[in-house]
Amino acid sequence: MRTQPIRLLLSLALLPALAACSAGGTPEDDGAEQEQAMAAAQQAAESAATPPAAGAIDAAPPVQACDASQVQGLVGQKVDDAIAEQARSDAHAKHVRVLKPDQMVTMEFDGERLNLEVDADGRITAVRCG
Repeated sequence: MRTQPIRLLLSLALLPALAACSAGGTPEDDGAEQEQAMAAAQQAAESAATPPAAGAIDAAPPVQACDASQVQGLVGQKVDDAIAEQARSDAHAKHVRVLKPDQMVTMEFDGERLNLEVDADGRITAVRCG
């Protein structure tokens, strides 16, 4: 997703508000400042509209390293440190976390993390990456 056009539009939308808030000065100074701001906004708009040069590549999102399909056979087994570590290794994940019922967890996505969801008895009920 390209964020440059969005940032540009936000910048252009805020420009009049910033101009209105400028400290008192001579009208000539205000006019010159507005002309400079408009020129900068015009230049930014033109550069955002210009297609990237040949060979320029947008940064791709990182490849998800975790593969939970490799450890789906663990569903129903009781989890312990050894099983969690083996599952992490088999799923090619960097991290593993065990999610207990009603446990508060962070919601950020980590494509290199294996999540083992367990029930109250400590049996694995679901295996997923993230």
